Order: sequence, then structure tokens, then C-alpha cells
Amino acid sequence: MTTREENELITRVGPGTPMGNALRRYWMPALLASELPGPDCPPVRVKLLGEELVAFRDTAGRVGLIEEFCPHRLASLFLGRNEEHGLRCVYHGWKFDVAGACVDMPNEPAASSFKDRIHTTAYPVEEKGGVVWAYMGPPEKKPELPDQEWMRAPATHSFVSVTHEFANFVQTVEGGIDTAHSSFLHNNNLSDKTGFRQIATAPRLEVVKTPYGFQYASLRDIGNDDIYLRLYTFVMPFHQMRASQIQASAGEGGGRRAAVPTNAGHMWVPIDDENTLVFNWMYATDPEIPFPEGHVEKAETNLGRGQTGEGRIRHRLRANDWLVDREMQRTENFSGIFGVNSQDLAVQESMGAIVPRWREHLGSTDLAVIAYRGILMDTIKSVQAGNDPPGVDPDTYRKVRASDMVIKRGTDWRQAVAQATVAQI
Repeated sequence: MTTREENELITRVGPGTPMGNALRRYWMPALLASELPGPDCPPVRVKLLGEELVAFRDTAGRVGLIEEFCPHRLASLFLGRNEEHGLRCVYHGWKFDVAGACVDMPNEPAASSFKDRIHTTAYPVEEKGGVVWAYMGPPEKKPELPDQEWMRAPATHSFVSVTHEFANFVQTVEGGIDTAHSSFLHNNNLSDKTGFRQIATAPRLEVVKTPYGFQYASLRDIGNDDIYLRLYTFVMPFHQMRASQIQASAGEGGGRRAAVPTNAGHMWVPIDDENTLVFNWMYATDPEIPFPEGHVEKAETNLGRGQTGEGRIRHRLRANDWLVDREMQRTENFSGIFGVNSQDLAVQESMGAIVPRWREHLGSTDLAVIAYRGILMDTIKSVQAGNDPPGVDPDTYRKVRASDMVIKRGTDWRQAVAQATVAQI
């Protein structure tokens, strides 16, 4: 059981907290690159690990991530003018470049050197996989940028979006690595008796620790001595990979093309103690087969946000009970909520902003959740001792992907997935 004290340790992420210090050793996804569409475009507010920041793309196309509040009188630089290689505060004209240096101070005498002594907080950033990444930890400890397979996939084969979840990051991660709930929460066709209740609803879990986090196998009896194996990969501190597929649209003559094999996953990034940025990614694992036409629009709708272009806006929230439809729940799907991701967001937010874990009663299908909490505690202790946390070295997970398949009872699942879990991109 997780104690109150342990719950505090793993959920508090602000500056100076043990978990916050550990998380700052990793590169953090901050926003989508598309949210800064071009040089001198409007700046974007960003909050990470409890810190209020603002992102902007300067005239040369470089991205800056700096403290939101101007060091002069603390006006918000989100209101600033993005012009001529810097972000200028609209209050008194102080201007800052992407490195946080004050490059102009027009309200001071021309001969003054005051601006040379002013510098605001700025974090290193890199762009990769359609995401702007930030490193907020000690400069001398900065690791290589993450290098998962989805970040290397071409644009025709990949998709990434972001949404806002009103819950602590630990419970959002735990929702993602809880495989048993898919039999219930994501049962979206009550009339399909070949799925629900015929596939074992109590999977057997095996967790294997790795240098980057862990892998966990979900093994379900599907009859005739067949076992459905789904192998998930979890990279610290908040990256999940899982196998999936996209059903291609009908081809000429009305026939259906083969499904497109994919990997998908999430990155659950702490905004603060009670809010999380959820980055949702997917990529086609076969270099020869791109996404089918219209897939991105369908994926955006599944996030409960309507159509592409609405950014982080969600329509299903606690204030409207996540638009649960009781008639749908009675006749069509198990939850009464449309969209797999919307279902996840609803149940995770329903627990409250931070789950009181000392009240839980965990069972055999919670092994991955238990493993994750243990790794978080170990990571805090490791960083406090001056060591590197797991998952900061991309070499440990660069060639890893998730997989699923049907195997025969008695088969060694580790051998069965050995080739299928090696990245090809």
C-alpha cells in the first residue's frame, strides 16, 4: 500500500520537491512545434512542473522558452511583441532573446549598461517529432534528446497531438499502464459477444524491469489453447508504448485493405501538481505503408475535442459530467462516453486531482501500477544520492517498440516477441 507520505513524494512536482528534482533530469515535452507555426508568430503560455513560462519562435526560427514574467515589473511576456529576434514586453519595452538575455531596454538612457546585467530564466529547447522539448535541470547533467521510433517516423507515417487533463500526472500514467480496464471501460460494442466476456477479462501480468523503466506483458486466454499477448513498453518518467492498428478505408470495388500496423502511446507531462499535458502519438511501423487518408481527423475526434484545429480544447469535462450518455451506456458501450481517450480522461479525473492512494485495495492486475510507484520512489532516492535516473540515456530504449500477437499456451512470450519488438525506423 502507498502511504500518505509516499503519495506526497511522488505527486508533488514543483521546484525543490524530490519528485520535481528527479523529473527535471529528463527532457520534457513542452508544446507541439505547430503551436509556434512561424517566425515572429504569437507567443504561447507554457506551464511545466509548476513553472510559468512562455514559448516563442524568433525571426530566425529559433524557439525560446523563458519565464513568463518580465524581470522589470513582472508583467506577462505572453502579452509581448515577438519582433526582430526577441520578445519585447509591452509594459516598458524590455526585450529578451531566446537565451533569456535582455537585448534592449528603451526606457533607460542610451549610455546605460543596465540591460547587460539583466537575464531571465531560459531553458534549452530542441524540436523533434513535431514536439518542442525542454530541459529544466542542471546544465551539467543534460542528457541526449529522447530518440524513440515515433520521433524518427516521416510525417506521412506519424501523428502527435496534445490535450489538457485535470489530474496529477502519476494517476494519468497509471491509467495508461493499467491493461485490465480495457475489457470494461473501452468495451465500445455491447452487442459484440465475440469480444467482451469471451476474451479473459482478468489478464495475467508479468513485469520485467529494464534500464529505461519496464516492460509488461498482458496475457489473456482467448480459447482453443490460444493466448492473446500484448507487450507494453514504459520509458521513464511518463512514456508509454503499445501496439495498435488502423483499419484502412475501403479500396476500389468496396473491398477492404489490410489494417495498417502501428505503435501508439502517450507522454503524461506534469503541468503542476493537479494538471497534466497529455501528448498522444501514433506512427505506422511499416516504412512502406503510410497512414490511411483521414486518420488524423478521426484521431482528433476520438480525443473528445471535435475536429482538427481546435488545439487543446476539450468538450467533455467534469463540469458537464464528461457528457456521459446513460442511454448509450445501457445499449451501446460500457461507459456511456464516446471515444477511448475521453473515457480514460473521465475516469482519471473522476478520482480527484490527486488520488488518496492509501485508501486503495490493489489486486493481481495492478502489477504494472505497483512497479511504476516503486520505480518513482527509487528514482527519487537515486537522484538524491547524486546518481542518474533510469531512462535518461536514449541508447537504452532507442530500438524498442511494443507488440501484440496470439501465441499458444506454454509458449515463452519473451522469445515470441523478440523480433517484433525491435524498431525498424
